[in-house]
Amino acid sequence: MSNEHELPERESMEFDVVVVGAGPAGLAAAIRLKQNNPELSVVVLEKGGEVGAHILSGAVVDPVGIDKLLPDWREESDHPFKTPVTDDQFLLLGPAGSVRLPNFAMPKLMNNHGNYIVSLGNVARWLGTHAENLGVEIYPGFAAAEVLYNEAGAVIGVATGDMGVERNGEPGPNYTRGMELLGKYVLFAEGARGSLSKEVIAKYKLDEGREPAKFGIGLKELWQVDPSKSKPGLVQHSFGWPLDMKTGGGSFLYHLEDNLVAVGFVVHLNYKNPYLSPFEEFQRYKTHPSIRPTFEGAKRISYGARAITEGGWQSVPKLTFPGGALIGCAAGFVNVPRIKGSHNAVLSGILAADKVAEAIAAGRANDEVVGIENEWRDSAIGKDLKRVRNVKPLWSKFGTILGVTLGGLDMWTNQLFGFSFFGTLKHGKTDAASLEPAAKHKPINYPKPDGVITFDRLSSVFLSSTNHEEDQPVHLQVKNLELQLKSEHDVFAGPSTRYCPAGVYEWVEKDGKETYVINAQNCVHCKTCDIKDPNQNINWVTPQGGEGPVYANM
Repeated sequence: MSNEHELPERESMEFDVVVVGAGPAGLAAAIRLKQNNPELSVVVLEKGGEVGAHILSGAVVDPVGIDKLLPDWREESDHPFKTPVTDDQFLLLGPAGSVRLPNFAMPKLMNNHGNYIVSLGNVARWLGTHAENLGVEIYPGFAAAEVLYNEAGAVIGVATGDMGVERNGEPGPNYTRGMELLGKYVLFAEGARGSLSKEVIAKYKLDEGREPAKFGIGLKELWQVDPSKSKPGLVQHSFGWPLDMKTGGGSFLYHLEDNLVAVGFVVHLNYKNPYLSPFEEFQRYKTHPSIRPTFEGAKRISYGARAITEGGWQSVPKLTFPGGALIGCAAGFVNVPRIKGSHNAVLSGILAADKVAEAIAAGRANDEVVGIENEWRDSAIGKDLKRVRNVKPLWSKFGTILGVTLGGLDMWTNQLFGFSFFGTLKHGKTDAASLEPAAKHKPINYPKPDGVITFDRLSSVFLSSTNHEEDQPVHLQVKNLELQLKSEHDVFAGPSTRYCPAGVYEWVEKDGKETYVINAQNCVHCKTCDIKDPNQNINWVTPQGGEGPVYANM
């Protein structure tokens, strides 16, 4: 802001531990800290308007993390784990048909029996209640917008964003300064590609010596289906059509209680063709003869999208730095072939909380809790990720059929013999650098939506209940507009108009010139633009607290 020197001082509050993000990792850490020492003061900041508002996941949950955190949870009447998995199916889709892969051929870790189909948002809400009952302070609607450092360069807290700033960057009539939340330690649990996590990774070079971070985009809809088509407990995963065999990705279809079906589609963001639209591929997928019947006579009730970390074992950055640590998807603990990360998120929250509680008990503050970094690879998290570490690079290198086959064999050798013939493969380029110029590809002709099974983006975003105050600085920062025109538009044919699942970006002709329009109020906070822009020219920062999607049962 232009008049920074005139701004009032920020008020500050002091805590033992500040947690950024009320997802499974952040809430597990907060609960565990209080279990270790009820006297610790713990605060959790959440940018969503309520706990769970911004959480989106499949989700089939392996309860191993919850079992460790809350061993008696099954005795509670209000827990969200209502639908155990009863049937596990894997399909390879072709344009007109499908082949079911036999379950016995699947490595043991791919078995979902003992897991639960849930809304991860509802799991977060439930964990939030547990945390509050233990005395954790949770502040929903407060977006952590700035990392605070001391003179020695250690993290000492975070500041929430100023509210009531107008579009030109000046304070408006309802302006209020953000708060400083100071802690002996700060745990970043922002999820995939968190804006503050990105900053501390860069500042402390936490990704040095690691493979590049890798991501996918996950799109999801929740449907109320005809009761005759509801099969509670059915978990179906597929890969293949509508994606070509060089583009990584797949789908999930999960039958929950109350005639609800969660359907989702994941596209690996290292795809090459700038004309590809993950949203349109998702809509096409639902028209497949093996998939479409589920949605006939059904009603779509929710929609959302979120980036997913896919780098795994070899891409996880160093977790610790002076004054804090990365946990959960901010660190990248998703197991790609299982499409699961919440169990590791909870386990990472527990590990971090145990080590931080020890440090505070020893009278320490704002130093590096190296035990978190030193122990995670030998823990259940490390064991889970290590045995699948080559699945993603094999898929990327050899395409869907050969890559998935080799990945399956590699998981079997890891399971049976505890080693891999491939060692540890590299991921290669970043997802941004994977995109190729438009001249190398042909446009994809996607069918028009029918409004019954397939839909457009704007009607979909409406179902996400996304809302942003329009008179505020745009939270999608394009660093160099000229570069966006010369490269994103002229070389790559405007991929942001296609990879964004919310219709945020448009190229519009104004006064005879191509102009970049950013409809920031549509943003569902998926972070895909921050990841996939070929020049890394778009920076996602937090809007005012409480804004964005309001996901129910996602």
